[in-house]
Formats: sequence, C-alpha cells, structure tokens
Amino acid sequence: MAALATVAKKVWSARRLLVLLFTPLALLPVVFALPSKEGRCLFVILLMAVYWCTEALPLSVTALLPIILFPFLGILPSSKVCPQYFLDTNFLFLSGLIMASAIEEWNLHRRIALKVLMLVGVQPAWLILGMMVTTSFLSMWLSNTASTAMMLPIASAILKSLFGQKEARKDLSSESEENAAATQTNGLHTVPTEMQFLASTEDKDCPEEVEAPCSKKEEEYHRNIWKGFLISIPYSASIGGTATLTGTPPNLILLGQLKSFFPQCDVVNFGSWFIFAFPLMLLFLLLGWLWISFLGWKKKKSEIRADAEERARAVIREEFQNLGPIKFAEQAVFILFCMFAILLFSRDPKFIPGWASFFTPGFLSDAVTGVAIVTILFFFPSQRPSLKWWFDFKAPNTETKPLLTWKKAQDTVPWNIILLLGGGFAMAKGCEESGLSALISKQLHPLENMSPMLAVLFITAVIAFFTEFASNTATIIIFLPVLSELAIRLRVHPLYLMIPGTIGCSYAFMLPVSTPPNSIAFASGHLLVKDMVRAGFLMNLMGVLLLNLAINTWAQTIFQLGTFPDWARNHTASVATLQPTLANNTFRTL
Repeated sequence: MAALATVAKKVWSARRLLVLLFTPLALLPVVFALPSKEGRCLFVILLMAVYWCTEALPLSVTALLPIILFPFLGILPSSKVCPQYFLDTNFLFLSGLIMASAIEEWNLHRRIALKVLMLVGVQPAWLILGMMVTTSFLSMWLSNTASTAMMLPIASAILKSLFGQKEARKDLSSESEENAAATQTNGLHTVPTEMQFLASTEDKDCPEEVEAPCSKKEEEYHRNIWKGFLISIPYSASIGGTATLTGTPPNLILLGQLKSFFPQCDVVNFGSWFIFAFPLMLLFLLLGWLWISFLGWKKKKSEIRADAEERARAVIREEFQNLGPIKFAEQAVFILFCMFAILLFSRDPKFIPGWASFFTPGFLSDAVTGVAIVTILFFFPSQRPSLKWWFDFKAPNTETKPLLTWKKAQDTVPWNIILLLGGGFAMAKGCEESGLSALISKQLHPLENMSPMLAVLFITAVIAFFTEFASNTATIIIFLPVLSELAIRLRVHPLYLMIPGTIGCSYAFMLPVSTPPNSIAFASGHLLVKDMVRAGFLMNLMGVLLLNLAINTWAQTIFQLGTFPDWARNHTASVATLQPTLANNTFRTL
C-alpha cells in the first residue's frame, strides 16, 4: 500500500506533464474518424479544450497553439491565423485595460469605493449592499480580480472594527486546516499583500479592546456576517463584469466570434450591450444582496453597540482621509474615464443615431474610440499646467510626468488575456475555414424540434455548471461555435442562444477554483467550501432564471431577437454551398 501511495503521489506531481503528452495520443482517432480537414481542426480544438480545462500549459500559451498547429496540419495558413490575435476587438479590450491601469495608478478606484461606503452607513446589511454596488461598478471597468483584491482589505478592516479581533480568529483552528488543505490542493494563492498589510497595521495601531462576552448565537451571527461580507465581494465582481463589453473577456469573445461567423452582424456594440446587460446586473445584484444579507446567513435580531459602529465609521473615514485631497491627476483621469464611457456608449446606440454617423459609415469601431481616449493618458500632464512656469526662469526645468507611463502600462496590463482572446478568435476562424462549423451544423439536426426557450434554459444551465470547473474564457471559446450553429438549425436569431451562453459562463459562484475572485475570498481563511456551495448554488439558479427572463423580454427589442436576420440567412446559404464542396474534397482524399 505504501508503494502504491508513493506511485500515486508521483503521478499526481507529474499530472500536467502526463496530460500534455498523452492527450494528443488519446485524441488521435478523431483525425481518422472525420473527413480530413474537419477532423484535424476538431483535434486541435479538443486538444486546446483539454489543456485549458486541466491547465497542463498556461492558458495564454495554449492559446498560441493555433499559430503552430493550424499551418502544420494544413487547416489555415499562418497569414490568416496570426491576424486573429490583433483584431479590433482585442484593441478595444486593451484600451479598457490601459484605462483601468490609470485609475489604479492614482487610487481613483479606492476613493470611489470609500466614498460609497461612507454614504451607505455601517449596518451590516447596508454595508454589504455598499460593498456589492461598489465592487460591481469597479468590475465593469477594472478586472474582476483587481476589484476583489482591492475591496477585500477594506471589508476586513471594517469588520474588525465592528466585531473586534476575536471574531477574526474565531473558529480558525478548525477552519484553517480545511482551508489550507483546499488551498494547497487547488493551487490557490494566499491573501493579497494589501490585505495582510492592512490587517497588521490595524493590529498595531488599535490595541484589542476588552469585549463583553457574547452568546453562542451572537458569535455565530458575527461569523456569518464575516462570511456574508467576504462572499459578496467576488460574487458582485463576477456579476458586474457582465454589464460592459470590456468588463470580462467572454463578452469580447462573443463580439469577435460574431464578426468571424457573421461578418454582416452589427447589432452588438458597447451601447446596445450596456442597455441590455446593465438592468440585468442591477436585478441580479438586488436579489443576490437579499439572499446574502437576509436569507443565506440566517440573520438574527442583534444590536451592534454604538461604539462598534463608530469605530467602523472611523476606519472608513480614516482610510478616506489618508488619500488626501483630490489631486489634479485624479480629476483628469476621472474626466477621461467619463469621456471613455460616454463616447463608447454613444457611438452607435442603435435606438438613436450616434456620433459615428457624422463619419464615413463602417470606418469607426469601438476600438477606435477606446484607443483614442487612452492615448491621451500617455501625454496629458499629471500636475496642473501653469503659465507662470514659462516666465519663471528660476523654476525647475523638469519634465512633467504624464497620467500614465508606458512602463507602468507594461507592468500592470495583463497581456496574457490579449493572447487568450486571440486564441479564441483563431479557433473560430479555423472552424469556419475548415468546414467544421458545417459539420457541427449537420450533426445538430436532431435538436431542430427543441423549443428555443427550452434550449436557452438548458444551455445556460449547462454552461453555468461547466464554468464552475473551467476558465470562463475557455468555456465560451469552446461553446460559442456550437451555439451559433445550433441557432441556425433552430432557425432562431443566433444572439438568442449566444448571449445567454456568454453571460452564463460568468456565473461561477459555487467553488473556490471557479474564478480568481472566488479564490482570493476563499484564501482569506474565513470561508469553507460548503459555505460557497450553499450560497453559490442559489446564486447560480437565480442567475440562470434571470438570464432567461432578460433574453425573453427586453433583449427581444434591443437585439430584434424575434426575427431570423438576413446575415444569418447568408451564413446558412454559404454553409449549404460549402457542404457539397467538402464532400467532393473528402471523396478525392479517400
């Protein structure tokens, strides 16, 4: 038994290498089971899907495999594969990441968060609402991970002021072992440095007060409030990211794959997406807040002493005052951020003519708008310009620092996400050019009799479950080509299936490994896996039902989902003409 255990440990230690080596061998029959070009393309897609789900290679490295495999296997020439990594959709996302870097550089996000918390008060339910609203708003523009990592230290400091240090350490003897084991097993990271620093400085500056003894019910209530606070932040980050096209990578992958599969489709842009997704986000946040605050943690009637409330207010006030008076750079970044959002929203909102109508039709995209605004960040001064400087010969002749330096952008922008997006677009292009999309369409024939509403419900449930165990970006890259072909088979608007699939893959609430925000909250040491499963199951259920409500109500008007559009008919016609050609090519090969 000891030898068997040792072998098992060695296999587990080398699991990534084993997956890397044996997956291509296991998938090799796919190449021979299908027509040549389609089989080779499906082989590459399945290989990438396994690598993404198991992380045998880093996600961004797996995304580069089409550059190697598509040309070698005769699927696509490199001249068609490589441009997929720098489509205008990638530049729209890049502009959002650069704007987020400028916001973080000048602590504008922290000022906004603390100001909101000062307004909502310190009662636990209202604080949770304030945390959720602030995190979701930040997550619309920043990455979900950055929003969570910034808000958790603030929540931790407020909770310690409300309940003292005792509650922070309560039950850690039993919970820490389980969390440590889960953290080690799942490969999660520890709490962000900012949180550790904030907690340690608070411990030094604020000596622990002598607390009055609490009953067991009171202690349980306090622990549940801790859990409610910590779990609400990653949940609201995931929800908030769905509200804008740049909020999370799956939204942009939808936009890119739409342009690949349906080049004539111009229905989805920043404005139309925001009009659809923002009300859905607000509705989900409201129901999520009610669940976490009042239902999920079995809140008891309990009075928090006035001195504890005052300490919590003091913590928020002190953190806000530590930021100092608002700087010129913060004002400039805020104005540019507002211009960024307004210009993207108003370029072509569909329900009224946008400002892009004053220019040559088809020449301007959201990427042009985003890059134009963020370019200003690299030369606009971070200090207020003064005419006196030009006439004061004694003034120091130092170069003014811009709002954002390129070195800072290089260090803070997650460039790996750009490659991940490109990998998804390259996969979509390979499916289209190889005829795999047509083959998938043919295999989906038995589903033609399924009700579209039932199909949407089934799809969102399956994707929400699948994304609990896999990256949301990898999930949507795998599912979108299938959803587009299924929509053609069902003769429904492709967006009727593709939009719920895209948003559904962001609804991963049940497991620590589902998303990086969940991992960060879990690594704080106050949450158990069963806590996340208990709260996340109902969140997943609510998300699926709300998504189906949205796609069958107001989305019908925004995206004209009640019709089968001409650009989808054109795609159907091209697939129909492609199938005989593929059959002839296959016959010649045989």
